[in-house]
Amino acid sequence: MITQQIDSGNWPPHYRVPSESELVSQLGFSRMTINRALREMTADGLLVRMQGVGTFVAEPKSQSALFEVHNIADEIASRGHRHTCKVITLEEEAAGSERALALDMREGQRVFHSLIVHFENDIPVQIEDRFVNALVAPDYLKQDFTLQTPYAYLNQVAPLTEGEHVVEAILAEPSECKLLQIEKGEPCLLIRRRTWSGRQPVTAARLIHPGSRHRLEGRFHK
Repeated sequence: MITQQIDSGNWPPHYRVPSESELVSQLGFSRMTINRALREMTADGLLVRMQGVGTFVAEPKSQSALFEVHNIADEIASRGHRHTCKVITLEEEAAGSERALALDMREGQRVFHSLIVHFENDIPVQIEDRFVNALVAPDYLKQDFTLQTPYAYLNQVAPLTEGEHVVEAILAEPSECKLLQIEKGEPCLLIRRRTWSGRQPVTAARLIHPGSRHRLEGRFHK
């Protein structure tokens, strides 16, 4: 009944919902049942309960992506700078337990692994350590990623429909410091990215940026 009233607009945001006692009288259910329903609707974000004041219809939740998935070459070009890259690794592997879980496949299935360093005006700004579902992009290893980025290629063969980012602050490994041309111990920003095309996981990647050369921005609307 409460959901119908909210969906119909009869009870707008901030509308005071009848008390538990009033709902017991109106609907004929036990106070325990009414209390549980109100708690569940509060947990779902439909209601706001204020101790000693009452229960009110909540404002709709705002939704805004913190990060979008972009082609790093396009980002660099948009700043009027020159993008180049160096391919360190491009090979086939058998998926270990971590990769299999990330790509929703069986352990031991084929995955493609690429390790690429991206440069902005000859300064390394990102290590892209990417694992790709071989069934989704069977020709991945045949590509020249100095001419187009893995993002650009994969978006052609398996158009991106969903992405996931997990952000961490890390200290890069010595080998990663060497690739990024930074001092050991310099803080870095790690973005763990997974992407899907439809329901099919396509890639799982680690993107490592030197903290002194990169920042993340997001714009929010309320």
